[in-house]
Amino acid sequence: MAEYPMRINKYLAHKNYCTRRAADALIDAGKVLINGRRAKLGDKVTETDVVDVRFRAKQHRYFAYNKPRGIITHSPEEDERDIRQSIPLVGVFPIGRLDKDSTGLIILTDDGRITDKLLNPEYEHEKEYVVSTTEVLPAHFKEKMESGVDIEGYMTKPAAVHVITPKKFSIVITEGKKHQIRRMVAAFGLATASLERVRVMNIKLHGLKPGEFRPITGRELETFLSALGFE
Repeated sequence: MAEYPMRINKYLAHKNYCTRRAADALIDAGKVLINGRRAKLGDKVTETDVVDVRFRAKQHRYFAYNKPRGIITHSPEEDERDIRQSIPLVGVFPIGRLDKDSTGLIILTDDGRITDKLLNPEYEHEKEYVVSTTEVLPAHFKEKMESGVDIEGYMTKPAAVHVITPKKFSIVITEGKKHQIRRMVAAFGLATASLERVRVMNIKLHGLKPGEFRPITGRELETFLSALGFE
C-alpha cells in the first residue's frame, strides 16, 4: 500500500509516469506542478493533491496477434520463423510465449512497462485457452482440473474449466508454467491435439485469422492498462 505524504519523485514513479531519476529531471526542468504550483525537489504530496506532469509521453502501441501453428515466439533456429519475421510491424515485441505447436492470442507492444505486470503470476491475470485432446476426457475431468493438478511435483492453482465436447474443453488459468496446460492434460494420460489461447485479461481474438493482427485501442486499451495499474 502507498504511504502518504510521499516524495514527489516516488509518487511519479508509483503512478508509472517514469522512474524516480527521470522524475527528478522533470521536476528540475519545471515540468511538474503540485496544486498549480511548480514542484521542487524533495516536495511531498498527499492523496488529495493534484499533480500535473507537463511532458509529452511516448505514445505506445499495442496489438492483438493470432499466432499460427509453426511460428516461434522468440529465438527461432535456422529453419524456423518467429513473430517478428512474420508481420510487417516494426519496433514491437511479443509479451509472453506460445509454443511452436500452439496457436492464438499474443499481445505485441513497444511498451516494456507492462511485461512484468502481465507475466508475473502474483498478479493473477486471467488467460483463456481452448484445448482439444486425442482421447475422450475422463470422468470428473472438469472437477479435477479445476481443483489443481500435480505436474511433476508442482500443484497448479485453481482454474475454471468448461467441457465443450467429449474431446474439447476451455480453461481459464492465472499462471503460466512452461507447457502448463499440455502437462496438465498429460497428467490424465491424454495427449493434446490442439491448443489455442483466445483471451488475455479483457483482450480477445475477436475473429482474427491465423497470422492477422489488430490494434488495441479505445475503451479496450483503457480497461487493459487500468487492470495492469497504469492510469
